[in-house]
Amino acid sequence: MIKKTAAKAFKGFSDEERAAMKEHIKELNKENNESALLAKIAEMPQSDRTMGQRLHAIIKANAPTLIPKLWYGMPAYANKDGKVVCFFQSAAKFKYRYATLGFNDPANLDEGAMWPTAFALKELTAVNEVRISALVKKAVS
Repeated sequence: MIKKTAAKAFKGFSDEERAAMKEHIKELNKENNESALLAKIAEMPQSDRTMGQRLHAIIKANAPTLIPKLWYGMPAYANKDGKVVCFFQSAAKFKYRYATLGFNDPANLDEGAMWPTAFALKELTAVNEVRISALVKKAVS
């Protein structure tokens, strides 16, 4: 006998989620490099573009071994094995009120039994840039 659960029925992916998946498929089928990443940043709305450009410079300066690439239509930085260590998601990507700097499993950010892996960004201040620089360095240590 099959029991019905009170779980909410899946209603499918949003238009933005479907677009991100389609972008990921395209990325897998073509050259994926720094110029593609910079072109994607250039397409962003001004506030996201400014943050994306600054984050790109911070990541390149503090983790030069990471390889710029696109990942689900987002600027990302992978290790030599091709695994994404960190990424930038513009606020406009999924119509959020803030952009996101995220870190994936290969990032060495472990601190005990719990630690943050994503950070909301409304703007980049000098203090934030210092913190991001330290996080990126630690992620690749």
